[in-house]
Amino acid sequence: MRSRLRALRALTLALLVMLGARLWQVQVVDGPRYVAAATETRTRDVVVPAVRGQILDSTGRLLVRNRTALVVSVDRTALVKMKDGGKAVMARLGAVLGRNPADLTRRIRPCGPTVSKPCWAGSPHQPVPVDGDVSTREALQIMERQERFPGIVTSVQAVRDHPGRSAGVQALGYLQPVTKEELERREGFKAEFSGVDVSGRDGLESVYDRELRGTPGRKRVQVDRLGRVLGTEEQVAARPGDMLITSIDARVQAVTEKAIAEAMEAAPQADGAAGVVLDARSGRVVAIASAPTYDPGVWTGGIEEEDYRRLLSKRSGQPLVSRAIKGEFAPGSTFKMSSVAAMLRAGYPIDGRYNCPGSFMVGGRSFNNFRGRALGVLSLHTALVKSCDTIFYRAAFEQYTRDGGRKPRGKPKEIMANTARAFGFGRPTGIDLPGESPGRIPDRAWKKETWVATKEENCRRARTGYPEVARTDAGRAAFLKALARDNCQEGDQLRPGDAANFSIGQGDVLVTPIQLAAAYAALVTDGRLRSPRVGWMLVRPDGTKVREIEPPVTGKLPISPAERAYIKRALSQVTADGTAAGAFLGFPMKKVKIGGKTGTAEVYGKADTSWFASFAPVHDPRFVVVVMVSQGGLGSEAAAPAVRKIYEGIYGFTPEGKRAPAALPGWAPAAAPPVIGPDGTVVRKVKAGRGKVR
Repeated sequence: MRSRLRALRALTLALLVMLGARLWQVQVVDGPRYVAAATETRTRDVVVPAVRGQILDSTGRLLVRNRTALVVSVDRTALVKMKDGGKAVMARLGAVLGRNPADLTRRIRPCGPTVSKPCWAGSPHQPVPVDGDVSTREALQIMERQERFPGIVTSVQAVRDHPGRSAGVQALGYLQPVTKEELERREGFKAEFSGVDVSGRDGLESVYDRELRGTPGRKRVQVDRLGRVLGTEEQVAARPGDMLITSIDARVQAVTEKAIAEAMEAAPQADGAAGVVLDARSGRVVAIASAPTYDPGVWTGGIEEEDYRRLLSKRSGQPLVSRAIKGEFAPGSTFKMSSVAAMLRAGYPIDGRYNCPGSFMVGGRSFNNFRGRALGVLSLHTALVKSCDTIFYRAAFEQYTRDGGRKPRGKPKEIMANTARAFGFGRPTGIDLPGESPGRIPDRAWKKETWVATKEENCRRARTGYPEVARTDAGRAAFLKALARDNCQEGDQLRPGDAANFSIGQGDVLVTPIQLAAAYAALVTDGRLRSPRVGWMLVRPDGTKVREIEPPVTGKLPISPAERAYIKRALSQVTADGTAAGAFLGFPMKKVKIGGKTGTAEVYGKADTSWFASFAPVHDPRFVVVVMVSQGGLGSEAAAPAVRKIYEGIYGFTPEGKRAPAALPGWAPAAAPPVIGPDGTVVRKVKAGRGKVR
């Protein structure tokens, strides 16, 4: 018995020692951790999203603003935990909102390679908005019977609103939910994530997303064991996002949108158009438009699959794509100002006389003037005004021959191509908009790169031909097979015809409207090539200036001021005595003289691309206006009339040349951004002085 009692005492003592050690570990060693955990069970840290900054035009008009809306969101995680996967809750929600429950369920599915829209591309931790603008009555039905709608959240949120609806929508951009990848990729972003954040996906909303987003606040609230809020312990207010003041003028933007839309309507085959208005002196963008366009409201509350497909569909004209910065097209004769500059660099006399026959033989092939017209002996000045092609064919072929033709010895000079690059072609301008296309300068290096990339396919087609084309067009199929054979064998060589086509903006050369506008702005002002800017200034909501956004100088044209002035004088006559004279008949040139160049670029299987690049007033240019109409026909018949309408809107003229309300009463872009007051409102609009215009 004694031995048993001793064993029991020893066991009891050991248990007491173990208990004491455990209590010491819990209370002393791990005490702070358990205190923190206990505190966590009665408090919650909530990230409060900041109000996104507004986007203004150059005079203070709102381009993008915030408005409050009642938004219904679904916590997918909460539904998954329910026995029926939330089907009953979604059915009740569909009845309240008047929506199909199956459609609501599709909206909360995570997007993936095999999942089409509607689906949720945002973070899995974020409640999924399923209706972005419900009525107060619908919201109250959910909020007052929360027990019947577990996992359903109704809140007042700020949503983006575009007062001008579709005006400039491609440049302004849109918002979409923050994705899981963004949370992981962006440093410090995960800690600031509020659960209802959105991110800029295109346009200015994307480029200036960090500034527009602001800094979220934090709130620590007390909750009970069911998670119900009992009170607030501490709160740090969110800092609203900065306002973005742009150089866009909403009135000029509206005029430009209308002009290119009417140009498309007037050309039955037209499938797209773009218009750019630049401040010629500063490089700031006054208007930038692309057609067809779309209503940005489709993004609110999640976009439907049908709408998303339409925005990307070629049949509907790909409204989501900005043709002003992403569309690449052969520039036609608008490109000849670069070719004249190349001729001057190559040593052709500026005061020389040049024959303009109806056709010119290049490498055994006849290259014709427009409609085969022979214009006699011309100066370079008149060659630009009358748009003679054969003068440029000859010059390009001569330079091609001097470089050694198909197989040059040493490094060829390639003056035509290198001059075009000096004008900014073949590379992005660097405009503060995402997704800009670089265009294309088809020189010898490009030919070799393309040949390497396409040789295998061309050689295969040289053997098999194009049977799928032959079913409907045997002649076309035979031509394609012969072309494939040629490209297979000698596709790495720049041909004489390639050089000739390049000189008049045809063949493989491609430019964007914004590139052409930037090049013309440099030509008619100080010769400096600038990277255009849409953003002008970032301002805090209290009016404090954050920073001004200056268009940087990216290059200098490779010709002298006298040579630039010579080309400018020639372009100044195009609207009076050249290819655009008919389009500007009756325009009050004595009040505002306009210069420019038409372009008509041929596209196989389609109607011609119509261009007009212009500047005004001629004496001291303030504006450069470029319009492109895809499948619009002649430059003088589609693009030039659209440019005229833009100038009529800017200066306040009617088609008959009479005065009307001007989009810019001062006949000049805003000289300075508007002043924002401490309460965030525009307190002073800066107007440009009218000055003398000739």
